[in-house]
Amino acid sequence: MILARRQILRLASCGAGLAAAVSITWAQNYPSRPIHLVVPFPPGGAFDALGRLWAERMKPLLGTIVIENIGGAGSSLGGAAVARASPDGYTLLMGGTLLHVTERLLKRRPLYDPLKDLDPIYSIAINYLGVAIHPSVPARTLQEFITYAKANPGTLSYGHAGAGSTNHLSGELFKTLTGTRDIEQVPYRGAGPAIADLVSGQIPMAMVAVTGQVLELHRSGKLRIVAVTSPSRIRAATELVTAAEAGLPGLTLSASLGVFAPARTSKAIIEQIAQATRLVLADRTYQQMLIDQAFEPTLDSSPEKFRKSLEADIATWTPVAEAVGLKID
Repeated sequence: MILARRQILRLASCGAGLAAAVSITWAQNYPSRPIHLVVPFPPGGAFDALGRLWAERMKPLLGTIVIENIGGAGSSLGGAAVARASPDGYTLLMGGTLLHVTERLLKRRPLYDPLKDLDPIYSIAINYLGVAIHPSVPARTLQEFITYAKANPGTLSYGHAGAGSTNHLSGELFKTLTGTRDIEQVPYRGAGPAIADLVSGQIPMAMVAVTGQVLELHRSGKLRIVAVTSPSRIRAATELVTAAEAGLPGLTLSASLGVFAPARTSKAIIEQIAQATRLVLADRTYQQMLIDQAFEPTLDSSPEKFRKSLEADIATWTPVAEAVGLKID
């Protein structure tokens, strides 16, 4: 597939850089049909939001990318579907830290090995979690919520994106750090359903990935974010305090999100997708779009760098999993 000259010039004019555009090496005859991008959660969460932003921007370079939401088992079903797919470049995964932590650290019977069965292509962005509560809860700060939870033992619950997800693990870590272990966890098939129940008042608390949608709900008063897990304030919402600022530095956590292919996908195809993603991420307009949606763009990634960062993520989350003692299935 040859990149048309007018496409190169158009992308370069957006700030991507003509040299970067020209340097893309195209795998012969790829792609010749639509690519399926599996999002391992229902619509409404960070993976779905980022997946759709990426797919739309990649159209000039890779053609049509069809989003397929396969939720369930804390991301395991979607991840396994890609791990078992044909390694031809036509089935990709929007994955990252969450999937690797879930399968490597928390599953007694993992459906696949993310380090062996998936090939990292490119880390697109970093995402953070938020401690979100329903407006009916009489607390406006993280410490007020902790005090309220301790004063009402056995009456509260929190929702998360699925058993074994980093949202679940972070919620259990929150309980451990604050001495509120009697807050009951409620698993969902993804962040979208959990957020819907939080907004409707079915649950009083949720550990959710901070996205543009979540920020809109916070600013409209439909939910209240009392802290975020980022090391510094999120650029899209500098009014939100970090957990460390709120007196809970142990809840400083982050997760990477990016694109994967089934293991044994040709290096030429992986490199083509990686270079195309690098080109798109060099566009400052796209960078700002991600920032506005509460993501932190990853500007210097590659298949090997992404693999190493995921191995480091597993090492970082290992003591958290051990401290919480969480194992599923």
